[in-house]
Amino acid sequence: MSYTDKIKQVIDGSDVAIFMKGTPSFAMCGNSDRALKALRRAGASVTAVDVLPDPAIRQELSAISGWPTIPQVFVKGELVGGADIVEELEQSGELAETLRAKLGDDYSAAEHDESVVSLA
Repeated sequence: MSYTDKIKQVIDGSDVAIFMKGTPSFAMCGNSDRALKALRRAGASVTAVDVLPDPAIRQELSAISGWPTIPQVFVKGELVGGADIVEELEQSGELAETLRAKLGDDYSAAEHDESVVSLA
């Protein structure tokens, strides 16, 4: 399976996906950490993908999303944005509204889970 197929599978199969540098337990980039923390504060369970193991992952991701930078956050298959946008949405309350609209009113009632998917 190609990286393109694997990336699309994560985007389409996850409620909230974050493509980041590093993992939730060891973010390798300040922006990735900021986006992850905003998602946590909003109560989102996330599927994280580390883009660092192979430069082709990042290239394929950007080709799919049309977004050049990392991190990239998707909610129900739709690109939300990177660290600045996700933080702004979280601070304004719009991130929680988006999560509720796309995932249901009880999206934050479940235990917050962070899974890591390896594409390499």
